[in-house]
Amino acid sequence: MARAYLGGSGERLTVWISVAASTVLIFYGYDQGVFGNVIISEDFLHTFGYPSANMQGVMTSIYNIGCFIGAMSTIWTGDILGRPRQIMLGSTIIGIGAIIQTASYGVAQMMVGRIVAGMGTGMNTATAGVWQAETSKMSSRGKLVIIQMANCITGFSISNWLTLAFSFAPRDIAWRFPLAFQLFFTFCIYVMCPFLPDSPRLLIRKGKHEEALEVLAALEGHGATPESASVRTQYKIIKDILDREHMNTYTWGELLSGKGPSGVLRRMILGAWMQAMNQISGINVTSYYMSYIFINALGISELLSRILAAAGSVDYLVFACLAYFVIERYGRRKVMMVSAFACSMCWVIIAIALGLSANGGNEYKLGIVAVSFFFVFFASFGMGVLGVPWLYPTEINALEMRTKGASLAMSTNWIMNYAVVQVTLPGIQNIGWKFWIIWAVICASFIPVTYFFYPETANRTLEDIDRFFETGPGIFVHRNKLAVQLHRPAEFIEADDRIARAEAAGEKDGSVKSEIVETKEAV
Repeated sequence: MARAYLGGSGERLTVWISVAASTVLIFYGYDQGVFGNVIISEDFLHTFGYPSANMQGVMTSIYNIGCFIGAMSTIWTGDILGRPRQIMLGSTIIGIGAIIQTASYGVAQMMVGRIVAGMGTGMNTATAGVWQAETSKMSSRGKLVIIQMANCITGFSISNWLTLAFSFAPRDIAWRFPLAFQLFFTFCIYVMCPFLPDSPRLLIRKGKHEEALEVLAALEGHGATPESASVRTQYKIIKDILDREHMNTYTWGELLSGKGPSGVLRRMILGAWMQAMNQISGINVTSYYMSYIFINALGISELLSRILAAAGSVDYLVFACLAYFVIERYGRRKVMMVSAFACSMCWVIIAIALGLSANGGNEYKLGIVAVSFFFVFFASFGMGVLGVPWLYPTEINALEMRTKGASLAMSTNWIMNYAVVQVTLPGIQNIGWKFWIIWAVICASFIPVTYFFYPETANRTLEDIDRFFETGPGIFVHRNKLAVQLHRPAEFIEADDRIARAEAAGEKDGSVKSEIVETKEAV
């Protein structure tokens, strides 16, 4: 029997890994929402000397600089520590940052706490998705990442409701307790991660073959052992791809200059820009500053703004959960394009409503329209532009480069996040309703970018994606059947069948070296 981790194997083990990875995203979602609600507290503003809008923006956005540093650091530490230990380290750092923030009495101290907590969040978000993707089956990989993102919005919703509840608490408890609550998630990570397995793909790459077979058997379940034929076949498929890529023989300079295996740089750019699209959609204009926008752009009272922001987070959560039912059925490309179109339309209507209001229109009725379409935007974003960019970099990057590619993608996410959060408050103050047109145009641009450049990754194994790029596809993929068809291509099914037959016949590892030539000929 395979070893059981945290009391489970097979599907139960996948669920436990998903719970741990989702806790990371709840943690991230909570951090996204909590500070934007803290900075409108009267006691907070008094404690920090009533900082200007620009300073409030810096205090909020500096967190993303920490996230950028943390995500970049996993390029070097992610493979050394492994997935579970990297997440434990990140959660510990977030806990330290939470303590510093909770104890803050000055702007400088708060900024240090924000940077430290951000570093831990960057480490965690660069790791959790890769860990989930590398330990889940092809048919459930997208759904599990969508569950993670739904849990991210759960954390965001918790932060909104908790800060609303504590807004009635006396003095500094109203904002110190919500900041301290981050420690709860650190303790949750400590309870789970030490007892869960590392990625079998990473273990094979590090030469820990026996441990990798043990983990593959545990993930397979149904009484599988390291000697089972299905486990050995999966092991050989992964090892064969790694042997062909042999990226450890290439320097970073050679990889980035195009001298390494086919498609590496292109795949890293695709993953990184997909994450950029997640942030420059304008989502963090709302998730960080929803209460601020309702107060300062729409003239709503503080209490009602908090209630609307909390209600909006529930709307966001519901539609993030509904994405579970479409991500595999319709694929990454179609879901991303439809969601981006809907987001763009929401920004257009919000801009029109606020523009008419600013030029003498009925402020009350037009305010209702604007608030309503902020809610519709949350729904539209949650159905696609939320989850696809978090899933895609974990799938598209080469097997050997998945950690580095995901780290670069998350670093891109965080630096774009910083830029968006930094410009929001001055943008609202200085250009008013025209600020929202920017996000409408950007969201609309996602449609042609996705259509022309992004291959489908749904209904493919991670090894299938490696095989696709080995065929040397052109930059434009919209007419490439292998790239855009939703069902798994027959050529890749046949490639796996050949390896399975070779394993069943008792052939040695070297007998499958010609598989890549056969696959190219088939394609």
